[in-house]
Amino acid sequence: MARDEVIRAAGVVLLRDNDGTTEFLAVHRPVRQDWSLPKGKLERGEHLLAAALRECDEETGYTPVLQAPLPTQSYSVLSMPKVVNYWTARVRADEGFAPDDEIDEVSWVAVEEAASLLSYPSDVHLVEQAANQPQTTPLVVLRHAQAMKRSDFKGGKDVDRPLSGRGRSQSKALVPLLDAFGVVSVHSSSAKRCVQTVQRYARHLDVELVPEPSLTEEGHKHDPDQAAARAVELVALPEPLVLCSHRPVLPTILDAMADALGIDLSDPRWSRIWDPRLPPGGFIVAHRSFGPDGKRTVVGLERHTLSGE
Repeated sequence: MARDEVIRAAGVVLLRDNDGTTEFLAVHRPVRQDWSLPKGKLERGEHLLAAALRECDEETGYTPVLQAPLPTQSYSVLSMPKVVNYWTARVRADEGFAPDDEIDEVSWVAVEEAASLLSYPSDVHLVEQAANQPQTTPLVVLRHAQAMKRSDFKGGKDVDRPLSGRGRSQSKALVPLLDAFGVVSVHSSSAKRCVQTVQRYARHLDVELVPEPSLTEEGHKHDPDQAAARAVELVALPEPLVLCSHRPVLPTILDAMADALGIDLSDPRWSRIWDPRLPPGGFIVAHRSFGPDGKRTVVGLERHTLSGE
């Protein structure tokens, strides 16, 4: 079935803590006379992550930060299949609710009251699953954007090979996608093409990019064990972070991180997501929960390309 024969949508379960009570945000649709969760259809060419943020913002006035993904919902609308991707989310900012013909009311509701308010059992299950998740911190592993071809590069060292024009556009497209997860720490192979991929995002945050020379192609070839050890060190950092590296280095990085995070790669659900064969600008997100003793647990994994597929 072609993608244009499927209605794609994205939404969030937006949570907050209110005096020890976990609450979720519900929206009322006057046309349908129902209470549901913030969600909506993708606009043409829109990425799933961008759609989830936009729909929450438009419908509720809240800007969310995405956390771990929730089960995808599939059903039919007027004989057309519809697929809705959901994320647990927390509030980043409140721009103020503005009622309209689509959403005329929003309400923060205790999770325990979800079944008595929400119109659809599937929404109730999503709220319960979201509320049972611990808060998470993302670790994003990113393949650099499209680089100039090696055959076209006339410079002296491959480490100085830059992004192509297409790659520069991809680096711009990555900014809102990384920001969707609240990434605040930017690490990159010190190769120019990797630095250029995430430098725009670092400038967006007004933070210093952290160079990772051991995670260049040359550094990895010289000492793969050091590259693996550095990957494990990054796993232990508690802040939301992105690491940009190279396709030949990704197997070492991901194998080391899987071991450190306890990801069972014999499970096809995880091995498919954790596959190092990412396209330029593609990335994997591991949503980590840190216990009081510093122990790390993976709550969710996801994989994205710039095309949204």
